[in-house]
Amino acid sequence: MFSSRTSWNLSPNRFTTALETKKKSGSELLDLTASNPTTSGWSYDADAILSSLKNPDAMIYEPESKGLLVARNAVAQYYAALQEPVTVSSENIILTTSTSEAYSYAFRLLCEPGDEVLIPQPSYPLFDFLATIQDVRLVPYSLVYDHGWQIDFNSLRSAISPRTRGVIVVHPNNPTGSYVKGRELSELNEICSARDMAIIADEVFLDYPLVENSAQSFAANRGALTFTLSGLSKISGLPQMKVAWMAVSGPEAITKDALSRLDVIADTYLSMNAPIQLATPTLLDCRKGFQAQLRARLRTNLAELDSQIAAQHHCTRLSVEAGWYATLRVPVTQSDEELAIALIEKDSVIVHPGHFFDFEQDGFLILSLLTPEDVFKEGVRRVLRLLATDY
Repeated sequence: MFSSRTSWNLSPNRFTTALETKKKSGSELLDLTASNPTTSGWSYDADAILSSLKNPDAMIYEPESKGLLVARNAVAQYYAALQEPVTVSSENIILTTSTSEAYSYAFRLLCEPGDEVLIPQPSYPLFDFLATIQDVRLVPYSLVYDHGWQIDFNSLRSAISPRTRGVIVVHPNNPTGSYVKGRELSELNEICSARDMAIIADEVFLDYPLVENSAQSFAANRGALTFTLSGLSKISGLPQMKVAWMAVSGPEAITKDALSRLDVIADTYLSMNAPIQLATPTLLDCRKGFQAQLRARLRTNLAELDSQIAAQHHCTRLSVEAGWYATLRVPVTQSDEELAIALIEKDSVIVHPGHFFDFEQDGFLILSLLTPEDVFKEGVRRVLRLLATDY
């Protein structure tokens, strides 16, 4: 009865089973995998946020396929206010309810059923589901670690086939926290422009640098057709508001063609509601107070992690440039999943095993720097204690 594209194996894995068993026991768990900003202890300007949803203009239906101009102008102003400012025309911005929907627009625009898009490895596992639903095949290319993360261009070139339509880059990557460097962008542009391939750049964590060097948004890229995706979920810590977008850039002729086609795709869905579009300028402005709090916590937790790691010799932290996550390299005496399960069962601590993010080898744990400071401090202490005991 059902399509093969939904034939997922949804059986709980050993990690999930161990976690559910621990929760049922009533034990208090220290969660170092926090990803939901709305439950992580921030002070939001609730009055401004809720009041912005009461605009009387929302009572009038004025369909605009790309989204209301007031909202697109606010997004354009966001790019202009970045640490590395970017000029983006409102006409090159298309509003979507989420970056997931923006991916679906890009896949529908670029791909016939069975076509391929390259995806970095490691990266966030959501992409598999998004691509399968759109009948697109994901082909991995490697990020390698050598005094910092970088694209393995031999791997990327080897992954290209006649059916490759685009390359996804996550800037900064989740979970490695690595930016795409300028020299890497130049090589990506050369590869994609020569093969009529597009770049799909996911920038949801762009606003959270952890080092002094910042990186420019892909929305400034003109060397190849580029779709830059972001939204309020991470920028303003408001995933429930469902505001995201795609900014289109590249050579003038192909960009114009892409926008005309995307206009039809967006017009077919018309999925964004008027109240949230009218509220977008206020919701984007609220990022300033939210980001100040979050950046302070990210740096505090990263410093705490480094302090505790410096006092032991069982694991190291990999370089991270931006984002909400830190990666630990640990001894490989068991699988990452087995180690993560041991942390749940023995120490009531939740971490992500590396395979959750498609690390190609064992020996990696992922910790969320979004975690409240006291929970993070104690959770890291327990992680390192178990490593010292077992190794």
